[in-house]
Amino acid sequence: MIRSMTGFARRQHVAESGTLIWELRTVNHRYLETSLRLPEDFRSLEGECRQIIGNRVRRGKLDATLQYRPGGARAAALELDGDVLDDLVLRVQEVTARARSKVGELARVTPVELLRWPGVLREPMREQAPLHETAQKLLEEALAALTATRASEGGRIAEMLRSRCQQVGELADAVAARLPEVRARAEAKLRERITTLAAELSRERLEQEVALLLTRLDVDEELDRLRSHVVEVGKALAGDEPSGRRLDFLMQEFNREANTLSSKSQDVEMTRAALEMKVLIEQMREQVQNLE
Repeated sequence: MIRSMTGFARRQHVAESGTLIWELRTVNHRYLETSLRLPEDFRSLEGECRQIIGNRVRRGKLDATLQYRPGGARAAALELDGDVLDDLVLRVQEVTARARSKVGELARVTPVELLRWPGVLREPMREQAPLHETAQKLLEEALAALTATRASEGGRIAEMLRSRCQQVGELADAVAARLPEVRARAEAKLRERITTLAAELSRERLEQEVALLLTRLDVDEELDRLRSHVVEVGKALAGDEPSGRRLDFLMQEFNREANTLSSKSQDVEMTRAALEMKVLIEQMREQVQNLE
């Protein structure tokens, strides 16, 4: 399955106890890197959430954010923590008494200011297990949606790769078809050169010239490997496992063969074909970077 590493998904669950919202965003990354943001009441779920994500996503930088909004009735029902308030009042009285002897009378602390102190007012305790279970199920749904968007984008990239690979294969076939003519012309030039330089060059030097020419004309191996890489890309695209890394390796091999073909070229058309291959390979390489 070919999937892009770029995607977005949002899933929401509304109930009497409150509203849960998962937002997932992924971008390219060499490995799986997960950034998880959870409300305080859901911190204990971090391990389970990371495992759920790891089962679904293999590569990419993933930002996962869970939002929780308590239900209307529960959000309004706040409890007063008497112990925290009593301790806070004692501390205020202590500070006021100490400060009075040094700086004089201080401004009075109002009840509203006391209520604003963290921990004085709190939400009533609620059953965590059902909310946690719902949050995990909702994460599964969000990941399924994310996978669908990544697969859709991956499908478009796969079609582009197949098209470019077909063009590379056609260019390789065109070069192979032109080789007999190129070799015949090069051999004719070599004979002419040998006739001209026979009196000036030693037999050993002539043999070196012939060997060099034959080496530069021998691109059959490069063409065979280019065709083989085209086949391997097709297999990778048809497989069930994520193949981004495999395809990235094949793009490097493609580029190596195209460079060698260009350096060995003794013909304008062959050089042009090699350059077109390199353009196509670079286009594929850029897109392969987006694949899981």
